[in-house]
Amino acid sequence: MDIIEIKRIKQALTRRPKLEKRIFAKEEIAYCRQKSNPFPSFAARFAAKEAVLKAMGVGIGACALEDIIICSEPSGAPGIYLRASAARLAEAKGIKEFKVTLTHSKEYAAATVIAI
Repeated sequence: MDIIEIKRIKQALTRRPKLEKRIFAKEEIAYCRQKSNPFPSFAARFAAKEAVLKAMGVGIGACALEDIIICSEPSGAPGIYLRASAARLAEAKGIKEFKVTLTHSKEYAAATVIAI
C-alpha cells in the first residue's frame, strides 16, 4: 500500500516538467492529461507504482518507474502492465499477476497492490 499527498505530485511535476516522462509511460500521461485536473490521477498512479515495488519486496530504483504502467482494463478497473526492467524483476521474483485498487480524495491519493 502507498499513500501520497496530491499537492506533492503537482508541485514536483509543475517544477520539473521532464520528471513526468521519467515516472509515467506515455499511455498514463495521455490518460491523466485528458482530465481537467490531472494531478489526482498522476498521484494515484505514482502511489500504485510504489505499491507495486513494495509488493515485489523492493524499493525505488529497483526498476524504472515508467516500466510499471497503471492501465485501465476493458472492464474499467485499474490494471498493471509491466515492461522491460519491471517485467524482468517480477519474473525473477516469481510474480505472475498483480491486483490493484486506486483511490483519491481532495488531498491524498492511495493504492493497494497484491502480487500473486
